[in-house]
Amino acid sequence: MARFTKAALLSAIFGATCVSAFTPMNLNIQGDRLQMRQSPTTSSSSLFMSTEAASSTDFNAVKVAKTGGRGAVTAAQDAADKNLSLGAPRERPDGGHFLTKGGVQITAQVDSLQFVNKNVNGEPSSEGTSVRAIEDLIDQLDYTRGVLLSSSYEFPGRYARWSLGFVNPPLEIAGKGQDCIIKALNARGTVLLPAIIKNMEELKADGVLENITISDDKIEVKVVPPAEVGTFSEEDRSRQPSLFSVVRSLVDLFGYEDGDGQLGLYGAFGYDLTFQFEPIDLKQDRDDEQRDILLYLPDEIVVVDQDKKDAWKISYEFSVDGKSTQGLARDDNEKVPFKAFDENDADAVAAFKDRDTPANEFSKSVDRSKEEFKVGNLFEAVLSQTFREKLGEDTPPSKLFRRLRDRNPSPYGFFINLGEDEYLVGASPEMFVRCEKTEDNDYRPGAIRVETCPISGTVARGEDALEDAKRVRSLIMNQKEESELTMCTDVDRNDKSRICEPGSVKVIGRRQIEMYSRLIHTVDHVEGYLREKFDALDAFLCHTWAVTVTGAPKTWAIQFVEDMERSPRCWYGGAVGLVGFDGTLNTGLTLRTVRVKNGVAEVRAGATLLYDSDPLDEEKETELKASAMMDAIVQKGDEVIDVSASKEEADDEDIGTGKKIVLIDHEDSFVHTLGNYLRQTGAEVQTLRSGPTALAAIEKMAMDGDKPDMVVLSPGPGNPSDFGLSKSIELLTKLGIPGFGVCLGLQGMVEHFGGELGVLSYPMHGKPSPITLTADGIKEESIFDGIPETFEVARYHSLHGIKDKIPDCLEITALTEDDIVMGIKHKTLPFAAVQFHPESILTSPSNGMKILKNALKYLKGSEE
Repeated sequence: MARFTKAALLSAIFGATCVSAFTPMNLNIQGDRLQMRQSPTTSSSSLFMSTEAASSTDFNAVKVAKTGGRGAVTAAQDAADKNLSLGAPRERPDGGHFLTKGGVQITAQVDSLQFVNKNVNGEPSSEGTSVRAIEDLIDQLDYTRGVLLSSSYEFPGRYARWSLGFVNPPLEIAGKGQDCIIKALNARGTVLLPAIIKNMEELKADGVLENITISDDKIEVKVVPPAEVGTFSEEDRSRQPSLFSVVRSLVDLFGYEDGDGQLGLYGAFGYDLTFQFEPIDLKQDRDDEQRDILLYLPDEIVVVDQDKKDAWKISYEFSVDGKSTQGLARDDNEKVPFKAFDENDADAVAAFKDRDTPANEFSKSVDRSKEEFKVGNLFEAVLSQTFREKLGEDTPPSKLFRRLRDRNPSPYGFFINLGEDEYLVGASPEMFVRCEKTEDNDYRPGAIRVETCPISGTVARGEDALEDAKRVRSLIMNQKEESELTMCTDVDRNDKSRICEPGSVKVIGRRQIEMYSRLIHTVDHVEGYLREKFDALDAFLCHTWAVTVTGAPKTWAIQFVEDMERSPRCWYGGAVGLVGFDGTLNTGLTLRTVRVKNGVAEVRAGATLLYDSDPLDEEKETELKASAMMDAIVQKGDEVIDVSASKEEADDEDIGTGKKIVLIDHEDSFVHTLGNYLRQTGAEVQTLRSGPTALAAIEKMAMDGDKPDMVVLSPGPGNPSDFGLSKSIELLTKLGIPGFGVCLGLQGMVEHFGGELGVLSYPMHGKPSPITLTADGIKEESIFDGIPETFEVARYHSLHGIKDKIPDCLEITALTEDDIVMGIKHKTLPFAAVQFHPESILTSPSNGMKILKNALKYLKGSEE
C-alpha cells in the first residue's frame, strides 16, 4: 500500500517552494477565516498543532523517508494509461448509420469547424469557426431551449478543457415527484414518440408505471410509489421505481454500440430527486411549477476540444416506424425572449427579498447543528442560504454566463435554458459523478469506472501568489478542515461501495489543492468499478446527493437540511450534465450557480459545519462563496496518509469464502463501505435496513436452513434504542448467530447486557486516535489477533460505553489513552464489537480488514 508522510505529500503538490510550509510562522492571517485548533483529545504525536504550539515546534524534526516506499502511479499517469477522457469529448467521430437497442435508426453526419482559440481583437470570429459557433449558441440560449457545457479548468488526471452545446432540441423530459412528461418540442420530436410510447408501455407492463396518457405531442406517465423500506436489499435501492426508471428506459431505447460519445440526455437534476432515493419528512413548501428533472435530447451538437485543438458539429437524423426526421426543420422550436424583472408588478415587488435568511441568522443554525453533533446525531452538515438580485433588460442570462466564464474558470461551467422563463448559469468547481467504460482494468473488459472528487476545506485566495502560499499552508495544516474532507471522502467511498467491485474503491488523490478565482479548496479524488449488474445511473443515484452538499450520516443530514433551511433548494445541490447513450455519464454539482426565474437571479451558497465550526465564520464563508456569483450579476465589467485502500497481501486467505453475512443498516453513511470490506473476505453480504422486516428476514433464513454465518450491526446516528438494537441482539442470541458490532453496534451490546452509555465531552467525528489493546484484547482468538498493541483508528461518535459500568459478561479489549472503551467481547457468547470505524480511511485498511477477518474466523455460532 502506497503511503506518504505529510511533508512528502506537500512537496509533491507544491514542489521546492513547499519548504517554506515548515518554517515557524503565525497562521492567524488577517482576513482568513481559518484558525488552527487543537482538540483536547488530539494525540501528542499529531502534526496538527495550535498556533501557540507551532511557534515553539522544530519543524526540521519532520523526517522525509528516502527509502522503503514502493511508489504509486499518479492519477494523471493512470488516466493516460487507460485512455480516460477527463470528461472531454473523444476524438472527432466519423459519423455513419446506427441501429439502437430499441430499434431506432440513427444517421450521424460530422462537419468540421475551424478551431479558433479566442476572438481576435475582441471581434467575433468569422462564420464556420469554433468560437463563432459557441458564441452564437450563447446568444440563442437567451430565447430558446438548450444546453451549453464548458470546462475551462485543467487538472492532471481529472479535468481537460472543452465545450459542447446545442439549441432547439426535439425532445424534452421533465419530471416532478412520480410524474414525468416526455414532450416533442418540434416536428422532429414527434417522429420519436412512437418508439418512446412502446418503451413506456413495457415499463407499465413491468409494474414500474401506474398509467400512461398519450396526446399528439407528449406522453405523460406516473411512476408507481417506491417499495416499503426494508422489503428490498439496500444494494438494490437504486433499482426501485423512480423518475430514473424512465430515464434508464430512454437510455436503453437510444443506446447503441460504437457511438460517438456525444448523443445522450443533457440537462439538470434537482435537489428534490434525493427524496426518490431516501424517504424524508418534507417541511418546506414547494412551488408546484418547480421541476425535479429537466433533460433534452439534442439532434445537432457543437463540440470544441481545446486540448486537441479540434472542433466539429454532429447532426443526427432519426427514423422510427418508417418515418424520418430527414428534411424537417431544426429551428422551429418556440422562441421566448428573456424577461427582465417587472418593477410594475406589485405582487412580484412585494414578494421579492434580497436573501432568504436575514443577516446573522445563519449563525444561529450553526449553533443548532452543534447540538446535533454533540450527541452524535450528525457528524457534519451542509447548510446554505440564498441571495437574490433583480435583473434588468441589460443583464440577460447570456451576459451572466460570459462574465462567469471570464472571471471564474471551472471544470463544470454551464448555461441551460430550462424553458418556462428559467435558466441556470454556473461555474461549478466540483464533479458529481463521472462514469466511463474502460478496457484496461482488473475486473473485466468494458467495466465502468466511476469517479468523484469531493471538495471540502476552503480558504480565501490571497492578494498574490505569496499570500496564496500562506493560506494554502494554513488550510493544509488545519485539523478541522482535514476532518471535513475525511468525513466527506469516507461517506463518498460508502456510496460507491454499495455497487462497486470489492476492493475497487480507492482514494487516488488526497487533499489536493485546487485554486479558483476567489477560493482555494482541498480535494480528494476517488474511483471505483461498478459491479456487472449496475450501470451509470445506479452510480448517480447512490451518490445522491453528495455529502459535500448534505452532510453525514447522509439521511439524517438531509432531514436536518430540510428542517433548518429557509427555502427549498430547487436546483442547488443537484447536478447538471450528460447521461450518454453509450453508457457513460458526466455530471457536475450545481454549485456556484445563478438560477434565473421570472427576472430574479438567485445565488445559493453553503458551508460545511462540524462541531468545531465557528458560527460567524461559517456565515462569512457562505457570503464569500456567493460573492463571485453576485459580482457577475451586479458588476459589469509526518502524518501517514493511505493513498489507496489496497487489498491485503496475497498470502492472506479468503476467510469469508462460502460464508453468508447479513449487515443490518442503521441509516449510517459508512454501511456500504463496511459491506465492501466484508465482501473482500470472500463472503456473500446482504444489507438490510434495520427494523422488524430485517429481523423477520433473518429468522426466516434460519428456519429455511440458510442461517447467516454472522450478523454485523452497523454504525448509525442516535441511540441504540432508536433502532431497537436490543431486539436484534436477542434474536441473534436465540438463533445462535455470531454478532459483530461497529460503533452504534458496540453501544447496543453494552446497553443490552446491562451497561451504561455516556456522552463524550468532545465529540470525536472524523478524528484519528491511538488506541491500545488490553490484556483481554491480546488473548488468543481475539479480533485484534495480528494487530499492533497500539494503533491509530478513525472515530465517529459522541456516545460511548462507560468503562466502570461495563457489565461483567463483557471483556474490554481496547482503550484510548484517556480510558474510553474502544473494543469489547462477550465472555461466553459469540459477540464482539469496536467503537471505532475499521472501514474509514483514517484506520489503516490492512488493520481494518484484519479485524473483520478475525471476527469471521473466531466468532463461532452455536452449530459450529
